[in-house]
Amino acid sequence: MFWYGPQMGWGWAMGLGSLVFWALLVVAIVVLVRSFTGGGQRLPFRGSTAAAAPYGQPGPAAATPEQVLAVRFARGDIDEDEFHQRMAALRAEAPHPGSGATPS
Repeated sequence: MFWYGPQMGWGWAMGLGSLVFWALLVVAIVVLVRSFTGGGQRLPFRGSTAAAAPYGQPGPAAATPEQVLAVRFARGDIDEDEFHQRMAALRAEAPHPGSGATPS
């Protein structure tokens, strides 16, 4: 007989409150797990020269071919003659500003 009294109108509110409570509890657990595990931040490959940006911030711009060539020279992958030859080839193929031409 208790269920047919004036308290019956609050049943939906208690159900909704319970649902909100469990949803907030799940969100709090997910936030805690992500904060302790690094938040899903991806680190660069071992051979990469790019540094990882903090979570939520844009990463570094892509390296230009000249920068990649300079890094290879600095690591000793190529010698000075090859560096200068490749740099000259890169600069010869670069389109002139404002021409709208693309290198072939």
